[in-house]
Amino acid sequence: MTKSFNSPKCNVPSVSVGPLMLGSPLVVASGIIPMDADVWSSIEGCELICSKGITLYPRKGNRGNRLWETPSGLLNSIGLENPGLDVFMDCLPNLTETGKKVALNMAFSSTEEIKRMLDLIYKRGISSLISVLELNLSCPNADGEGSIWGEDPGRTFEAVSAARDAWDGIIWAKLTPQARDIETVALSAVEAGADGLVVANTWLGAAVDIKTGLPAFDRVFAGLSGPAVLPLTIRLLFKLYGKVPVPLIASGGVCSAEDALEAIMAGASAVEIGTCLFRDMGIPKKILEGIGRFLEDRSIGSLNELVGVAHRGGHGLNRGGRGF
Repeated sequence: MTKSFNSPKCNVPSVSVGPLMLGSPLVVASGIIPMDADVWSSIEGCELICSKGITLYPRKGNRGNRLWETPSGLLNSIGLENPGLDVFMDCLPNLTETGKKVALNMAFSSTEEIKRMLDLIYKRGISSLISVLELNLSCPNADGEGSIWGEDPGRTFEAVSAARDAWDGIIWAKLTPQARDIETVALSAVEAGADGLVVANTWLGAAVDIKTGLPAFDRVFAGLSGPAVLPLTIRLLFKLYGKVPVPLIASGGVCSAEDALEAIMAGASAVEIGTCLFRDMGIPKKILEGIGRFLEDRSIGSLNELVGVAHRGGHGLNRGGRGF
C-alpha cells in the first residue's frame, strides 16, 4: 500500500515548482541516499527525492579516493557509480510506495542514450512513477572530446531537446556551474523544453594528500559541495532569477533553515539538500521546522511569497541579523 507524504508539523504550506506541487520546498539531492525503500521512508521533511545518477548500463565508478573532507565542505569523485537503468526500474515501485515522489537523475553520454533510456521506461509502463526527470548536464559528451554538455549552450539545447522529444513529464535541467556563460546555457535549456533549472551541480576543486604529496584523487579534480559553496549558489540564483521563465531549484551549500530561506529569497522555488545529510539524516525535518517558524512568526501565508523578494526590495519584515 502506498503511503502518503506526511510533512512534520511545521506550518509550511505546499509549494508550486512550475507544474509540480510539493508538500515541502526541500528536495533530497542526487547521489546522497541509496535506492532503499526503508531509507527513503526514514527521511522526514522532503517529499521529492532524486535518485543517484543513473546511466543506461551499470558503472563501477572511479578508482582510489572518492570522498575528501574539506574545512567547510566535501570533495567527491564518485564517477557515476550506479547499478544501471534496469535495476532502477526494478526498484522504482517500492520507492514510490514510501509516499515519496521520485526524480530520476539521468546521466548520459549521447542524445541516443537519453532517447533509449526513456523509451525503456515507457516500455516498462512505469513512466507515471517518475515525477521529475532531472537531466544531469555535467556529464561528459562522448563525441565531444570529453567536453561537458552543460558548458555549451548548443550541446545543452541538444540534450534537453532529446529528452523533451521523448518525455511527456516534467524535466529539470541540472546546470553545471563551470559554464562560462550560465545565463545563455540556462536560456538554451528552457528554449529546448526544460520546465525547471537546478542551480547547480558541484564546483570543481582539488586537494593534495600531504602524507604522499600526491593529488588526493586519481583524476585530480573533484566536485566540491557543502557550506563553502552556498554564496556561489546564491550568486548564480541572482544571475538567473528573472532571466528565465521557469522555476529555479537551488542546489549547493544549504544546511540550515537560514540557508534555505536565503536561497528562496534569492529566487529559488525549491531547495535541494545533499552533503549535510551525511552528517545528520534528520536535517530536512529541522530545516522545514525552522522555515515554518519563520513564516508563522511573520504571519506569511505562503512560502511562494518569499521567492525572489531579494530582487523586489525585500520582504519588509526586518528583524535584524541573518538569523530568526
